[in-house]
Amino acid sequence: MIAPPVIQIVLGLYAALLAAGGVIGLLKAGSRPSLIAGLISSALTVLAFALSFSYPLAGLALGFLVALSLTFFFAARFFKSRKVMPSGMLAVLSLLVAFLTFLAMAG
Repeated sequence: MIAPPVIQIVLGLYAALLAAGGVIGLLKAGSRPSLIAGLISSALTVLAFALSFSYPLAGLALGFLVALSLTFFFAARFFKSRKVMPSGMLAVLSLLVAFLTFLAMAG
């Protein structure tokens, strides 16, 4: 079982990394879609983080769905481009977050 504060920290860090990734995508590649997608994904993860305090199951479920969706998205991009950065790394990171939130929900 994963303690609630641990998964909340994971969700908070994941949200920060998603937002930072969107900003980096804008700065390095001039990609507005990366910025928008990163900020939307981050906002949903922040919502999951906030919900996890009052409604733990709802917060964890939302976090799981966001992370799982991003796992599939970034895995597809990785298999198309074969570039580890950023798509491969984000696919693995998202899979890890999805796995941890699943364990927290199951426990």
